[in-house]
Amino acid sequence: MYFLGITWNPNDTLFKIGFIQIKYYNLLWIAAFALGWYLMKKIFLKEKKTVEQLDSLFIYTVLATMLGARLGHVFFYDWPYYKNNLLEILLPIKANPNEAILGFIKGYEFTGFTGLASHGAAIGIIIAMYLYVRKHPGFKVIWILDRIVIPVAIGAFFVRLGNFFNSEIVGKTVEKSFVFATKFVRNSDDLPAYKAMQLTNAKTPSVAYSLIENNPKFAAILEAIPYRHPAQLYEGICYIFVFIILYYFYWKTDKKDKPGFLFGTFLVLLWSIRFFVEFVKERQNSLDESMELLSIGQWLSIPFVLIGLYFMFRPTKS
Repeated sequence: MYFLGITWNPNDTLFKIGFIQIKYYNLLWIAAFALGWYLMKKIFLKEKKTVEQLDSLFIYTVLATMLGARLGHVFFYDWPYYKNNLLEILLPIKANPNEAILGFIKGYEFTGFTGLASHGAAIGIIIAMYLYVRKHPGFKVIWILDRIVIPVAIGAFFVRLGNFFNSEIVGKTVEKSFVFATKFVRNSDDLPAYKAMQLTNAKTPSVAYSLIENNPKFAAILEAIPYRHPAQLYEGICYIFVFIILYYFYWKTDKKDKPGFLFGTFLVLLWSIRFFVEFVKERQNSLDESMELLSIGQWLSIPFVLIGLYFMFRPTKS
């Protein structure tokens, strides 16, 4: 009996209005920011800060997270592609000779923002906190980082849940009998949308994938799709525990009074999880596959863990 053992084939788009697509992934990002604002409001009020100060911090955080995550993906994971497609770096579009945005911008399709790297988001947030403190001298960077990591930890869970809905960042193949075995029908590496449409003669990817899952005529195609680790869920569920630990340290202990401790704990826990989950993840591109010892994600995680250990154990004054 399988715990998951499922065929995972959700339509990643909740609904469409013209060329605009509302995806589960985007909604989960919004939920992450909304919950983050609520948690930080509780912290700010407890620390006798104003909601106006929080609102300004929220804007810095949102922009830094999205911009940092996007640029992180571009430069850490896929620069060979984006150096020839610069327009796609900051616009929610992708080159497609068979599509046209609004019916007249030919050669592109609206995709929403895809391709975001958590390492880039982390760097972006740290830079943004420095810029925020320069505009608000009553704050210290480490004070903000010690508190903002609490909502960031639970936000990371929402992001990985969004990856699960998108059937992206999947795990390595496993046997069908594995307790968490999951068949990602829409995984672009196992069955790209264009190929699914060719095999089924469907006009849209959603129709094609639905036929493959439900029409006995295409049972052989479905059977050929391998079962994989749901690595996104492994990672996301672990992030819930990171959030619980940080939340407990802040509200129930005096750890928040040691500058840098919560920030360091976050770095050590979150990036250690990322490091170990990478062992069951598929490599993300040819550059990643060329690295024999560790993946790109693991090499990028090591410095964050070391920095976290420094902040956790450095001698400080309260």
